[in-house]
Amino acid sequence: MPGGSIGAAGVPKERAEEYKGRVTGYVIIACVVAAVGGSLFGYDIGISGGVTSMDGFLEKFFPAVYRNKKHAHENNYCKYNNQKLAAFTSSLYLAGLVSSLVASPITRRFGRRGSIICGGICFMIGAALDASAVNIVMLILGRIMLGFGIGFGNQAVPLYLSEMAPTHLRGGLNMMFQLATTLGIFTANMINYGTEKIRPWGWRLSLGLAAVPAILMTIGGILLPETPNSLIERGYQEKGKKVLEKIRGTSDVHAELEDIIDASELANSIEHPFRNILEKRNRPQLVMAIFMPTFQILTGINSILFYAPVLFQSIGFGGNASLYSSALTGAVLASSTFISIATVDKWGRRVLLISGGIQMVVCQVIVAVILGLKFGSDKELSKSYSILVVVVICLFVTAFGWSWGPLGWTVPSEIFPLEIRSAGQSITVAVNLFFTFIIGQSFLSLLCAFKFGIFLFFAGWITIMTIFVYFFLPETKGVPIEEMIFLWKKHWFWKRIVFR
Repeated sequence: MPGGSIGAAGVPKERAEEYKGRVTGYVIIACVVAAVGGSLFGYDIGISGGVTSMDGFLEKFFPAVYRNKKHAHENNYCKYNNQKLAAFTSSLYLAGLVSSLVASPITRRFGRRGSIICGGICFMIGAALDASAVNIVMLILGRIMLGFGIGFGNQAVPLYLSEMAPTHLRGGLNMMFQLATTLGIFTANMINYGTEKIRPWGWRLSLGLAAVPAILMTIGGILLPETPNSLIERGYQEKGKKVLEKIRGTSDVHAELEDIIDASELANSIEHPFRNILEKRNRPQLVMAIFMPTFQILTGINSILFYAPVLFQSIGFGGNASLYSSALTGAVLASSTFISIATVDKWGRRVLLISGGIQMVVCQVIVAVILGLKFGSDKELSKSYSILVVVVICLFVTAFGWSWGPLGWTVPSEIFPLEIRSAGQSITVAVNLFFTFIIGQSFLSLLCAFKFGIFLFFAGWITIMTIFVYFFLPETKGVPIEEMIFLWKKHWFWKRIVFR
């Protein structure tokens, strides 16, 4: 704390104005390579929805769904409502939840690179099992291994990006993770569009190609430098200093190095990070680690992305048209992420989150009204209304792509002090994957029960999260990662709760 001994944040005073350095090609390359880990998450989200709408896949593993699909009315909301089919999609996220908690001590003890490598290897094994699956057990086992890979990758990569990036560009570089995720989704959608024509085994190719980003992530983890924060925390102070000088492009890194050393000294005094994170002084960060990923999933985005082909078929699109429409939403999501990368360190996190939330609410309500009035068990959407639904969903995806998509990962990864950073990120990932699992497992049933009301359900949650950001999230733009504690001391609400 200012003028005193080392406090809760591990740094005695604010040194942000003393930070030196520039953006180096070295740090950009490191961040780009590391961010490939996000493509694992994105590829799986995109590939799952396409594969679960392919006849060859359904006929082999889910014959009941296949028969229902063939005999149900084309725009029946409930024809894909099958818990085993939902389990295929959502089992991965339950496995990821467990592995993200296991990844925390590994990331802290062996570095960020160790978890990145573990994630890549697990994902390769999962891709091989799914591509060669001969029964449902083998298929689900492959999904579980993919989940382990995602748990490790999502735990380590955002931390790696936040610690490597210079303060004034941390938001943009951290969003490389989300950009890789969206490009993974788009790539998966395009692959599904092609493999759907390769019958009856095209689904195997879709699932097997998940090994490509996994190989890139593993090689990247081997070749990348460790972050200076992790090196110093583990006792390699001189090596950490050299890495810091290299990524900042200057030998004058004294101020930032001192912040990292102060933070690491406190970090090494903490034996149980998960116990420490529950202390009152860490309450704001814990709240954000729980609510930010929860809200990100409750936007309904994952439902739209990994069930897009199913969703579009359910509201009247043909098979090929539905895959094409979902590929379009994937492309929109990827391109909209660039808006966030370009503006997040200029406009700040709060502006993007609030504006994105407002646009998403409007889009969800419009889709609900159109489907409620113009679509039902005895109605079909006209071509013009079908196009309008796709356009509005694309506007929804665009808003998510510049707001809650990237910032749902960026904000939690940058707010924790070093001593609980790995534990905090594990909680973020675990909460994200838990709610992804819940929504993934229940979405087809919710769609069947709520019909068009499912969009109003998500709109209500987006309204709540937008209000939450307005009142409780301070602006983190331009604040050094080891000095975030000072934000909570100045915030109108958190200073009363934590520091009174």
